Amino acid sequence: MLARLFLNWLILAVAVGIAAAALPGIEVHGGVATILWIALLFGLVNLLLGPILHLLALPITALTLGLFALVVNGALLAITAGLSSKLDISNFGEAILGALIISVVVAVLHLISRTQLTTTRK
Repeated sequence: MLARLFLNWLILAVAVGIAAAALPGIEVHGGVATILWIALLFGLVNLLLGPILHLLALPITALTLGLFALVVNGALLAITAGLSSKLDISNFGEAILGALIISVVVAVLHLISRTQLTTTRK
């Protein structure tokens, strides 16, 4: 269980690093340790505020067929940037694009890691 938590944290850190590298409006001031810290902070923000914001936004998320969830995730990323002096996001559009990139990268890396784990267990 602890190994899976550590793996999820590393996957999120890779996704944050890719989003920061891909988007000029998202800057991480520091190296790998800073990205790991931002991933930890982003995970905590998602854990504590994510369910509340997603529940509050549920009606509009349903009306937009789930697209508004990207706005909520962008807001969570912006909150993370507000809590950390090491992460700067130039505008809310960049936060939404960053959240989209992070979501896609996390989904792909989770799919790859689960495939690897199931093939090594057989």
